[in-house]
Parts: sequence; structure tokens; C-alpha cells
Amino acid sequence: MLRHFAAALTLAGILCFSGSNTAQNIQRLPTPTTPLQTIAFGSCLDSKKSLAILEVITKAQPDIFIFGGDNVYAADESDDPALASLNAAYQDLAQAPEFQNLARSIPILATWDDHDYGLNDAGGEFAHKKQSERLFEAFWQIAPEDPSASRPGVYRTIRIGDGEQRVQIILLDTRFFRTPLKTPWIPPLVGRYVPNDDPEQSMLGSAQWQWLTETLKEPAALRILVSSVQVLADGHQWEAWRMLPREQQRLLALLATSTGETIIVSGDRHLAGLYQAQTDAAQPIDAHPILELTTSSLNLPLSQIATVITPETGSTLLDSAFYEANFGWIAIDWDARIAQIEIRNEQNEAVRQRAVSF
Repeated sequence: MLRHFAAALTLAGILCFSGSNTAQNIQRLPTPTTPLQTIAFGSCLDSKKSLAILEVITKAQPDIFIFGGDNVYAADESDDPALASLNAAYQDLAQAPEFQNLARSIPILATWDDHDYGLNDAGGEFAHKKQSERLFEAFWQIAPEDPSASRPGVYRTIRIGDGEQRVQIILLDTRFFRTPLKTPWIPPLVGRYVPNDDPEQSMLGSAQWQWLTETLKEPAALRILVSSVQVLADGHQWEAWRMLPREQQRLLALLATSTGETIIVSGDRHLAGLYQAQTDAAQPIDAHPILELTTSSLNLPLSQIATVITPETGSTLLDSAFYEANFGWIAIDWDARIAQIEIRNEQNEAVRQRAVSF
């Protein structure tokens, strides 16, 4: 189990975090040969709300926990080059006993979404994204020698295990390089965006696309692709890959060429659901079904923040969406070559599940 290895974040490192002083002891996640067996996921965490679900996750003892974005919420997202509100939100999380217990016990990885990027629904146009990246890397203890620390954006990959038991975790950055979304007026309960077929659109930017292409050539039995926004969902008009359809098609076509099984994990929506589609719909003969686990929110679910919940729909949604607090779980059975994918509630009970053979 990975609990025998050092955590990605040391408690001491977290508590001495400061946006103005990033010189600290930084400890990166090791790459052990011990097979990865359980992974937990979560997104959309407001440090001002109850953090009890973090204690539930700590007690469940996954081998690793992945924050999928909106890991903190800046109270003020106005034009502040110092990002004081975002820094304060990180400080609040660092000082929370529930988070300290999690970080002390479980290795942690993270990518960001808009509210810990610094501006609601923002993309590459965000003026203070470089400052935000420095805050992110300081808080999440990204080692200076990690390739992601020396390039724009927070995308990175982590490899755990060897040979036929190797898991590749790919953390995408869907904010730093993304072009603006198309925003005509539509009913507010439906969403605010429509797909944009402009060939100049981009979700990842050219450098990240090249990196992802090369990363997917690496051998892995199982790949976990973490995208802060949904990849497969097609039943709403909020942020999602389908709002940049050329980019969505490019990603699915690229995944179709990679070896091993890929599971997509996303957040953002304040609901949880399982989605399934083909990796290459343009070539049905070669198409391969791919599953997406959307897990959101850890403590800001729609049941708590929406006066009216518009039921999730869409051709790719399996079963029904889950609107209470939740986290995601993947358990890997290496002998049976099966990954059990679950959405779990605040009582650590599976409320949606699917098995994926690989």
C-alpha cells in the first residue's frame, strides 16, 4: 500500500505555506513499485463549510487522493494582482484539522478549476494566472524538479507501479490555455454556453496537447485522465469539453490510439454521475467505450446551493445523477483486471457504480 510511502504533502509543509514566502521543505510524491489499489477523488471544496467528508475519506484509507479542482474558493474574485482572497482560502484549508488529518495520512495530488484558478469560468484570458500558478505550486508542494514547475500551466503526469500493474495518472490543466467560450443568451437554469466550432478554439493549448500526445504513448495498464471540466456530458450548457467540439473530438480520437484502459475523472458540476461514450465516434468500427466519473461536490452539492435543481440529462449519462455531497472511488483488482468505479456519499456508501475491465 502507498501509505508506506511519504505523503505528497507533509503536514509541516502545508502549515508553513504562504503566498509571499514559498521557500519551504517540499516533498514530492514518490513513484513506488507497489501496485496502486485504491484511489479517491473529490472536487469543489469550500473551506468555510463543513469538512467532515474529508474525515470520511481519511478513514476509508485510499492509497492516494486526487483533488480535481475548485479545491478552495476565493471569496473575492475581483481584479487583485496579489490574489489575497485566494491566498487566504488556501490558508484556511491548510489550518483545517480535517485537511491536516487527510494530508498527514494520504498522499495527495491536485489540479485546479476556475475558483482556485482565481476567476469564475475563466480561461487563458485571466490576467493573474501566473501569480495563481505560483500559489498553486506552493500550496500543493510541487517540487522544483517536477517538469510542471518550469512550464506554464499545472498539467503533469504521475506513474505508479511497474509493468502490467502500472497506473498512469494524467492531470490536465483546462484553464491556463483555454480560449473563451461562446455565450449567447440562454435560460439561466440551462446553462450559459453553446458549442463553438471555430477551428482556432483550444482547451489545452499547443504545448499541453503535444505533451499529452507523448504522454499517452507511454506504456500503462490503466490510465486515469483527470479533467476539471466534464469530457463526455452532453445534457447541459455549462462549461464542458463539448463547448469546444473540435477539441473534444481531438481528445477522444487521441485516447482511441493509446494502449491500456483509460478512465476519465472530472468535477465542477456540484453533482456526481457516470457517463459513457465512444472514444472515436467518427470511426464506429474502431470505437471503444470509455467511462467518465464526475464527482462533485465534497461540500457544496446542488442539494445545498440550488433552490431548483434541473435534473441532469443527456445521451451519455448512465443511471441518474447524484445531487448530495460525494467523492469518487476506484478500486483495482489486478488479478481479475477489473477497476470498480464508485460514487460514494458522506457515509462512505456506494450510490452509483460500474466495473471496467482492462
